[in-house]
Amino acid sequence: MTYVRLDGMLVEIVLLSNLRAGPVHGYELKRRVQRPLAATVSNNSLYPILRRLEDEGAVTHETQETDGRPPRKVYALTDEGRRRLRADVVALPEALASDEEEFLLRVGFFAELTVTERLGIVAARRSALDRRAAQLAELLRDMVDPGPYPWRTLAARQVLAQIDAERAWLDELARSAAAAPALEASAR
Repeated sequence: MTYVRLDGMLVEIVLLSNLRAGPVHGYELKRRVQRPLAATVSNNSLYPILRRLEDEGAVTHETQETDGRPPRKVYALTDEGRRRLRADVVALPEALASDEEEFLLRVGFFAELTVTERLGIVAARRSALDRRAAQLAELLRDMVDPGPYPWRTLAARQVLAQIDAERAWLDELARSAAAAPALEASAR
């Protein structure tokens, strides 16, 4: 069984965005959170995040009694949670900008963001790619493959080609992000 990493803001964003639709009990929330992550999220990882968000005022819970079953917690998003979700989506810190999943998750929210916010996310990703490309270019300059099979050089060049392809896609994404209207604030 593969468990998803719970660092960064990825799980927090997915969790809070799922609570926007309305209150949901813990098991269902766990199912909804792990679906887009394509990996298993353990209770030992998810519930501490929920407790932290509750302590920070972003989430509340209510215990519901059910006949013949143990009571279950139903979680709901607060106004602070909505503000927190937006802030998490808009922020793409340098440490996370190189993480493709963190970046692409934010792209999924572009309809809810201003043009400036969208372009800031694209710029953060481009900066991370530029740093990685510079590291690889320096590595290639210094690289000497022994023997007739330059596998390391081929691998580094492939990664650079992928970075170049993503840079071209980022240019296209930035043009689309600048042209597309944002949702009204009331629709968020």
